[in-house]
Formats: sequence, C-alpha cells, structure tokens
Amino acid sequence: MTNLERKDLYSLEQYTEMRPDFRKKIMEHKRNRRVQIGRHATLLFEDRLTMQYQIQEMLRIEKIFEADAIQEELDSYNPLIPEGSNWKATLFVEYPDANERKDALAQLIGIESCVWIQIGDCELIRPIVDEDLERDTEEKTSAVHFLRFELDEPMITRARAGDRIRMGIDHKNYQYTTELSEAIRQSLLNDLS
Repeated sequence: MTNLERKDLYSLEQYTEMRPDFRKKIMEHKRNRRVQIGRHATLLFEDRLTMQYQIQEMLRIEKIFEADAIQEELDSYNPLIPEGSNWKATLFVEYPDANERKDALAQLIGIESCVWIQIGDCELIRPIVDEDLERDTEEKTSAVHFLRFELDEPMITRARAGDRIRMGIDHKNYQYTTELSEAIRQSLLNDLS
C-alpha cells in the first residue's frame, strides 16, 4: 500500500460536509478488520483507509490546515499503513470499569509481546511492538499498543491459498485463541502485495 500524501486528504470544509457518509463507510470497513481475542483484547488491523480517517479526524478536531502541521500528521500515521509483507494493528486492552482496568493493566504487563498469528501450520508470527515509544512501565501496561506482524513469502502464499488464520494471546494472565472469519481473512489478504 502506498503512503498517504496531502493530495489524498480533504480540506476541512470538504471533510465537514462529507464526514457522516465517510464515517459510515469507515465503520463498515473496520468491521472486517477487527478481531476480538477473548473478552478484553481487540486487534484493529490498520490500512490506508483507516489511517486516512484517523488523519482527517485529527485535522478536524485540532483545526489543522497549515501545510507543515498536516505533514506532521501524515508522518505520524503513515508508518501504520501495511507495506505488502506485513499486517499492522492497534491492540486495545478494554475493561469498561476504571478500577477493573487499572488492576488488569497491572496484571498484563507484556501482553503486547504475547500476541501471535498463525497461518496454517506455519510457525507463530510474533509482533514487533510499539515502535513509536515504550508503553509499559514497571507498574502497568498501556491499554493501547501498536503491533507489526512480518510475514515471509511462504506464509503469504499459504494465506492466499486459503490456509486458516488463527490469532491468539498467550500471556500468563490472559490466554485466548480465535480463528478469523472469511470476511476478515479476505480483508487482511488485501494488505499483502
């Protein structure tokens, strides 16, 4: 996938007018890019469209229209667009109750490194985590992490051939596995060149 450039973005005025329809399109798109792993962990697989939405929302919220500031947003979010041999995802650790979330995040330090993907019977793919900044402390993990899963050519070939794709987490305090639905599988295959 190619990176986003200024010419790919809408002006604040254009985006304000089209935002309801664009937002609806994005929510539908994300439905086939969201993988629930257990009750409290979700992977949202990012792509060019999800990043365009994220940038447009940041520009709108912050009322950014200067060229340098727009480029800063592009530089921040373009690294989350897959490059043809990888999947990039945001991991959300979700607990609605604030006290329960605080306790859970203290028990789940390192969870981001315990996420895995398996294509067919290939070896597990472990993520490269939080390349932007460190998100764990000695007391707790963050509720949001950024993950990059690198696939080799045999894995990509097997995924395209229809091998099942499973994802899971094997943290000592959080262990779940799920198999991708066909709709999510097809959506993620679009990220691979």
